[in-house]
Amino acid sequence: MSFRLAVCAEMVYGEMPLIERVERIHEQGFEVELWDTRGRDIGSLAATGARFSSMSGYFGGSLIDPDSTSEVLASAERLIPTALELGVERMVIHPAELGDGGRAVRPINRATGQMWLTGLRTLERLAVLGERHGVTFALENLNTILDHPGIPLARAKDTLALVAAVDQPNVKMMLDLYHAQIGEGNLVELVRAALPSIGEIQVADVPGRFEPGTGEINYSAIASALRDAGYSGVVGLEAGASGGPGLEAGDTALAAFRAAFEG
Repeated sequence: MSFRLAVCAEMVYGEMPLIERVERIHEQGFEVELWDTRGRDIGSLAATGARFSSMSGYFGGSLIDPDSTSEVLASAERLIPTALELGVERMVIHPAELGDGGRAVRPINRATGQMWLTGLRTLERLAVLGERHGVTFALENLNTILDHPGIPLARAKDTLALVAAVDQPNVKMMLDLYHAQIGEGNLVELVRAALPSIGEIQVADVPGRFEPGTGEINYSAIASALRDAGYSGVVGLEAGASGGPGLEAGDTALAAFRAAFEG
């Protein structure tokens, strides 16, 4: 059983314009993940012929704040035409609003029952929006120790619980194993438990957030566990190249990623 492998164009080949990064990734047989598509030349991106697995699915508001959920829904709806033009399958959302550097716009260190209920209701409304337009919203887990402090309900077990509670095909989980390793660990059991709710998986090694083989995570073992569990969806490299932003380092990182999941 093989996986569909994707690479985040925002994190490799940093010396090249985005369009050229997308072309380089596509030429090597990978699908492409994007972050914020606002201000991008969408026609030129589409013309590369790349298959786009995911992109950011909102740009304002918080799933868990009743005063700003309408902003989440409105911004998601404004991004849907871009997703459709590019053929993007999953629009990525987070438990709360992220600002510069992925930091919480309004840091909160304790989750409440109201946050749970608000997050659930917002995801249910996104499920309706996704069904209407034929897209899937993917809720990504984050680590709050290193990269995203002050984001409630961001742990994998919390995001999984929310997605499972919604129980709709147009809301899935973006299971980020880099974040899960930092915050929770026990990755093999996590992927097994999350399997019914997974829309896409993202990977990077720890520490450093570079390609597989540069840190402590045994991604070959995780790949075997995913195959055994019957997963054949997208695995995306959301990582920098350990050798730097250049072309050769990027190619090396992508080769290591492929070896971990196809070897």
